Amino acid sequence: MIFKDQIINAARKVTEKHSEKDELERRVIRPTTLTKRFRDDGIVPNNPQLPLVIYRRAIKRGSKSESMAAVIDHLFAKNGWGRSWRASIYDFVHYHSQIHEVLGVAKGHAFVEFGGVKGAVLKVDAGDIAILPAGTGHRLINASQNFLVVGAYPEEGTYDECTDTRDRDHAIKRIANVKRPRTDPLFGSDGPLLRLWKRKVSRP
Repeated sequence: MIFKDQIINAARKVTEKHSEKDELERRVIRPTTLTKRFRDDGIVPNNPQLPLVIYRRAIKRGSKSESMAAVIDHLFAKNGWGRSWRASIYDFVHYHSQIHEVLGVAKGHAFVEFGGVKGAVLKVDAGDIAILPAGTGHRLINASQNFLVVGAYPEEGTYDECTDTRDRDHAIKRIANVKRPRTDPLFGSDGPLLRLWKRKVSRP
């Protein structure tokens, strides 16, 4: 499914209206940062070392004719997070054991469960950016009709989709081996993510 989304994304890029690159980058603001860590709940391993990071209202809105998705897509790509797609979020619990993921909300709002059924349901709005370390469970609870997300991944890592416990022991080992990204998807080599993910933390 992810590859189909990437093909659709490439077609949209050709037709979308957006500002010049310098203007796009001026749309980024230093946001309020939320971090949360989640326990292994027996189904979803989550990540024992790295927290979920959410930048609140990190991107200012532009004109009505401009595509917020194009802005987010450009910023992610500029900072080395690619293989982008545009869609909603799956409404079933899943996680990625071989790669980290960033989700940028381009339109609307939603309530998303992070960390599995014992995690937390958080509201995300247009302009919010959520960075999920490998292993972090996530699923859509409900959303506005126009809800749209731009997803992307760091250069290193392989996309996979884990939805149950069949491969759990191997998934936990893979999560531990995922390399930390070289850049923040929004702020590049000087972003808060690099500091937040540099520290080693124990399980809560």
